[in-house]
Amino acid sequence: MRWLLGSDGMKIPLAQPDLTWLERKAVLDVVESTFLSLGPKVPEFERAMARYIGVKHAIAVNSGTSGLHLLVRALGIGRNDEVITTPFSFISSANCVLMEGARPVFVDIDCETYNIDPDKIEAAVTPRTKAILGVDVFGRCAEWDRIEEIARRRGLAIIEDSCEAIGAEAFGKMAGSFGDGGCLAFYPNKQMTTGEGGMILTDRDDVAALCRSMRNQGRDEGQGWLEHARLGFNYRLSDIHSALGLAQLSRIEELLEKRAAVADLYRERLGHLDTLVRPVAPRQGRLSWFVYVVRLTDRFTRADRDRILLALRENGIGCNKYFAPIHLQPFYVEQFGFKPGDFPITEHICERTIALPFFPGMTPDQVTQVAECLTQAICTTETRL
Repeated sequence: MRWLLGSDGMKIPLAQPDLTWLERKAVLDVVESTFLSLGPKVPEFERAMARYIGVKHAIAVNSGTSGLHLLVRALGIGRNDEVITTPFSFISSANCVLMEGARPVFVDIDCETYNIDPDKIEAAVTPRTKAILGVDVFGRCAEWDRIEEIARRRGLAIIEDSCEAIGAEAFGKMAGSFGDGGCLAFYPNKQMTTGEGGMILTDRDDVAALCRSMRNQGRDEGQGWLEHARLGFNYRLSDIHSALGLAQLSRIEELLEKRAAVADLYRERLGHLDTLVRPVAPRQGRLSWFVYVVRLTDRFTRADRDRILLALRENGIGCNKYFAPIHLQPFYVEQFGFKPGDFPITEHICERTIALPFFPGMTPDQVTQVAECLTQAICTTETRL
């Protein structure tokens, strides 16, 4: 992941956290205390996040992946069960299902929002289906009103993977507050960071109690250090990470506004390119800008896209494809027999996406440099068509 944060010599990195004296002081205060882990900062961070999202419970964990895994387990999903999800996401959205011996059942996406297509969910439901795991892709909330209606009618649980969407809003609610439980993630490329970390969000007391126990080696509230009520994991978040998270959360609206301003600059600088499909605002609610991903129009191939990525990198500009289809990852092909063509919209989009440098501290000059280099790379590629 060195390419991600610019430690590989890129002039303009793909992503970079926004850290100030406030974050540094918060971390140093914990280092100078006697509570590096299992101290007061973890519950303080949880309470602050629960207030921000508007849920009853927030449970801090060491990653978004861990949070999703615990939600799957807490909802009783296990061997031979099925969970409907999207093939267009980070791989954790499906791996968390495999971790419990269940099977992810993929449903293709909407070509405009890149989120799971609700029109295709119903056909994927079988007697083994236990849940729908929707993803708020790139900070855009899924169509939760329609997903929740399907889940209610079919008696299914809902897991919201909002790892890319803190601060997003839809239908009068915050991302992370839909369904039986949601999950945020705080890797350094996210809207806010704890270095590594995640947060489970739920209004269900039973789900919260199980997740709190399982993240701490299966200990229930009040049990001693060597007492374990159930199988659990070491998924705890430390006080150091929590202190960093508290400082970042206190600045969350500032961080979101900075990212939105960079997105506005990109829209202006790239507006002349009819060869690109640019991200658009949601029809209602608020998009929380996670990445800035553009898509080449249909006349371009995956090979064309890859040449453009290479040209950007050769000019010191961090970039990447976003995403690679989950169902075509080698071990998914080997285990489930997926093949090209199974989810054509996902595959078509994945062959043409380009994630451009995007972080709160980007300057107008940097955005201009990226836009100019991208324009040149596209023009050069067009001469080959």
